[in-house]
Amino acid sequence: KQVVILLAFYLICTILASERNYPPGPTPLPLFGNLLQLNRQPLHIALYELSKKYGPVFTVHLGPKKTVVLAGYKTIKQALLNVDAFSDKEVLPIISDLKLTHGIVFASGDSWREMRHFALTNLKEFGMGKTAIEEKIIEESECLIEVFEEKKGKAFDTAEAVSSAVSNIICSIVYGKRFEYDDPEFRVMLSRAIRNTQLLGSASVQLYNYFPMLFSWVKARKELIENAFANRRQIAALIKGLEDTLDPQMCRGLVDAFLARKIHSHYHEDNLLITVVNLFTAGSETTSTTIRYGLMFMAKYPEIQDKVQEELDQVVGNRQVRVGDRKSLPFTDAVIHEIQRLINTTPFIVRCVSQDVTFQSYFIKKGTPVIGVLSSAHWDENNWEKSSAFNPAHFLDEKGNFRRREAFIPFSVGSRVCAGESLAKMELFLFFASLLQRFRFTPPPGMTGDDLDLTPVVGFTLTPLPHKLCAISRV
Repeated sequence: KQVVILLAFYLICTILASERNYPPGPTPLPLFGNLLQLNRQPLHIALYELSKKYGPVFTVHLGPKKTVVLAGYKTIKQALLNVDAFSDKEVLPIISDLKLTHGIVFASGDSWREMRHFALTNLKEFGMGKTAIEEKIIEESECLIEVFEEKKGKAFDTAEAVSSAVSNIICSIVYGKRFEYDDPEFRVMLSRAIRNTQLLGSASVQLYNYFPMLFSWVKARKELIENAFANRRQIAALIKGLEDTLDPQMCRGLVDAFLARKIHSHYHEDNLLITVVNLFTAGSETTSTTIRYGLMFMAKYPEIQDKVQEELDQVVGNRQVRVGDRKSLPFTDAVIHEIQRLINTTPFIVRCVSQDVTFQSYFIKKGTPVIGVLSSAHWDENNWEKSSAFNPAHFLDEKGNFRRREAFIPFSVGSRVCAGESLAKMELFLFFASLLQRFRFTPPPGMTGDDLDLTPVVGFTLTPLPHKLCAISRV
């Protein structure tokens, strides 16, 4: 009887895959779909490889769930700019468990639109893209430099210090204050957030998403839920402290601005709490990861580090680097962009089709999950001269001037493009340039650049493996 059921499921999947000109794809197995055909590779790599066979729009079955995959810059852009059809988020089982369907990252509909508008407006109001936030980033970079100087050139793991510095920028915007790096509550909250990002993309949690009835017992899911709600209690306490001292005429940060508007329908406690969770996580993890990878690249490719520091010395000298210097530092800017291109911190995005749609002549049914493989845009040999190599020349013209590349989309595109894009760009430039002004980064004694492993730890985002570097003072 069970064999008959499985065969029936297999036939149904095969029939549905071909109905109404659905995108092509590998034939799914009963129950497992195409999971066994992914060859134990990280999902974004496996899907990119499948796109070479099936084209830029194809179907895979992740367990019993039929999913459409978009690969390549032009296809991803065409889809994500279609606001009506591809703007909704798929609500995975773990997202429901974590009650993350409010806020701005996993929400959809009117509430999402209102919260995104509120977040964008107030990120700008409290400094994003303005001189005020530039000063905060510079002050924080000085604190970070002090931590690095205390190591006196000895090998150390940069993760905690860099994550603390970057997180303090979003904290200053959201709460109106920063935290000391040794603040125990701040350290615990930050470490939980980093751990949760890893757990959210872990293999066992993905198995739970594919087969929620079978894998609800996995330890990673339980740890993730415990960590998430522990952090939420801490954030709720911070919000309560701000609410108790609120002066609507003198808003200190984004939380105050929200509290001052609580009379409106979407401005309720759940939306505030999850919006803060979203901003704290998104505003910390990807930027700090990119900076850490950047320092690894400099230690691994000392000739590139030489050119960055030579440019900084000639243009900036010993004074503090400013955002306005970016145009005069084309090689440094190109290096930062090339780091982002190659590491693909957020390798894919997940959507859900909000209505029946015909896309590139294929029919996609309402409610179908859609994965856009952002990393495919950064690996395409048709867009990048040396797609697999670390090559800052990708972002330089023949005269050595910085050039933008259309296929560069680390912040996604369309209506759900990263809300903090301009803030992240400013942070990456100021932190990276300030650190390279003050330090030369090398592998630990006894190691060479070849020993530095750039292979990422696969989670909800991609982060570097634990490693140590030496920061040798240049002053």
